[in-house]
Amino acid sequence: MESPPPIHGRGTSANPANRFDRIEVEYDPNEFDPDAPAPKTEFFWDDSKSILATNKSPDIPFNFSINPYRGCEHGCIYCFARPFHEFLGYSSGLDFETKIHVKRNGPELLRREFMKKSWEPQVVSISGVTDPYQPVEARLKVTRGLLEVFAEFRNPVGLITKNALVTRDIDLLSGLARHGAASVAVSITTLDESIARIMEPRTSTIAKRFEAVKRLTDAGVNVAVMLAPIIPGLTDNDIPGLVERAAANGAKRVALLPVRLPREVAPMFETWLSDHFPGHKDKVLNRIREMRGGELNDARYGKRMKGEGKRAEHLHGLFSLAVHKHGMNVERFEYNAGAFRRPGATKKLFEI
Repeated sequence: MESPPPIHGRGTSANPANRFDRIEVEYDPNEFDPDAPAPKTEFFWDDSKSILATNKSPDIPFNFSINPYRGCEHGCIYCFARPFHEFLGYSSGLDFETKIHVKRNGPELLRREFMKKSWEPQVVSISGVTDPYQPVEARLKVTRGLLEVFAEFRNPVGLITKNALVTRDIDLLSGLARHGAASVAVSITTLDESIARIMEPRTSTIAKRFEAVKRLTDAGVNVAVMLAPIIPGLTDNDIPGLVERAAANGAKRVALLPVRLPREVAPMFETWLSDHFPGHKDKVLNRIREMRGGELNDARYGKRMKGEGKRAEHLHGLFSLAVHKHGMNVERFEYNAGAFRRPGATKKLFEI
């Protein structure tokens, strides 16, 4: 894929065609203006009618999830969620990073769901597609509003993020944790900050993410570190060190997910490698194909999260050795839904 030169602070400069559109706009290098201003991030109110998404994948250990934002400022080049932006009429490329939909009425919709007698208390994941703590959350506080509802009802919640902003909400998370109703997974992909800055340009630094793990753990919150995704031939050598630092900062559990590159993400990732790591490109792509049946993506349930073949076995074997060495993954965290409550429910019991 031919695309404009890299843009500082963005995962990609490309805007590949939306697969649902009949008209495609191709990049013309002769029309490129190097002095043109970099694209700014735009935010749009997304007044959704519902907030809970139902999970139908056997690879995912929860039934419901919430994504407060559609699109993600973090700009991670490998993000599997990029193609979802095409359902909004955008590109999975630069549009995904610069056109963000905000579910500002999320807390109100969630409170409405929890008040229904049909709601059975169970864990809900905040994330699953895009990061709930992307930079704009510091200003808009949609995720915090959702956590306030979880705390009000004491409904179990799990968070996944690459942003140290999650520590802002330690007050709510620690309160839920006292009821066994909160868990946070912090995703850390490499120990090399120079790689992280161009691979996931607007995420928190590696040091701040590990600091977040420590602060959350010290506050009594169950914390896992996600080595997600690991890119063979580029970041796989960091696996032992990532597990070691996770343990040193108090995490009890770690998990590993090899990179997967669905749809338009694959050619964008190839271009990214050409721009930033040309000497690694063939090695990285070949190793991904070794784990994905000769392709850059394998969407089959049971395979997409782990990969298969000798290369995948090597990654998971290296990971398992580190996990055993540092005494990780010994205890499994179990959410407690027994503390769930509905405001006003006790009062109604005594009404005559």
